[in-house]
Amino acid sequence: MNALKRHTWLYLMMIPIFAYFILFAYYPLIRGLVISFQEFRIIGDKPFVGFENYMTVIHDPIFWRVLVNTLLIGGGILIVGFFFPIIVAISLNEVVRTAFKKFTQMVIYIPHLFSWVVVGGIWIYILSPDGGLVNEIIKAFGGKPIHFFTQDEYARPLMVLTAIWKDMGYICILYLAAIVGISPTLYEAAKIDGATRWQEIRHIMIPQLYPTMKVVFLLNILGVLKIFDQIFVMRNPAIIRQVDVLMTYTYEKGILQFQMGVATAASFIVILFTLILTLVARKMLRFDEEV
Repeated sequence: MNALKRHTWLYLMMIPIFAYFILFAYYPLIRGLVISFQEFRIIGDKPFVGFENYMTVIHDPIFWRVLVNTLLIGGGILIVGFFFPIIVAISLNEVVRTAFKKFTQMVIYIPHLFSWVVVGGIWIYILSPDGGLVNEIIKAFGGKPIHFFTQDEYARPLMVLTAIWKDMGYICILYLAAIVGISPTLYEAAKIDGATRWQEIRHIMIPQLYPTMKVVFLLNILGVLKIFDQIFVMRNPAIIRQVDVLMTYTYEKGILQFQMGVATAASFIVILFTLILTLVARKMLRFDEEV
């Protein structure tokens, strides 16, 4: 009781935080769950239909096609995008000139600050068959321009590479922060034992980055099935079958077709899949165990 009185102001300051999460997170989640069991209408009755909306989603072949697209694109971003920031962070750490290191950090971090509208526009222009930088270089060497955004074989790789390009700087900074936190005594001991710089990176730096790697990997797992902004901005009718994902499927069902019950059912299936992926990843990574 004394502890409660002593920390009364702390508990009072937490009330707005709890209110925020209840109003803008938990209430919409619960409300969405209810809608997923209803034949939702804005006006009139909203009869409960049980698992009919879920059955509609599960028996929809388009849902399974976009699920495959999501796993391929999200999986590519997860796997390829996991290694690039580590390599860049270690490389930057080896740069001696501070000015060049800071300039490079700024350059690779800036894309993370841009919205996907800006990033999508940049890459659509760069890869444009008419005046785009890449195709101008191809034509300068005597080649024919490539219509990157209208050919199926380029669609998914482009989504993966542009997503990695956008967020690599942010993740790289996380690794650089972890590298700075490594105790210098470990390097000093290695030098006394005659270790080369490569051996120091391999046997000291990389093992010390494992906790950060696990956190980054788990955070990326949470976003694998929730890709939307990038696809919505960069897709077009020519490649839509190759790049449509679960969130665009939900958007079309809920906003364009106004099948709110089906859309929310699809959303909760995505939440369930994400939960399963996260639990499996935590188990495989031994996330709660110290390295």
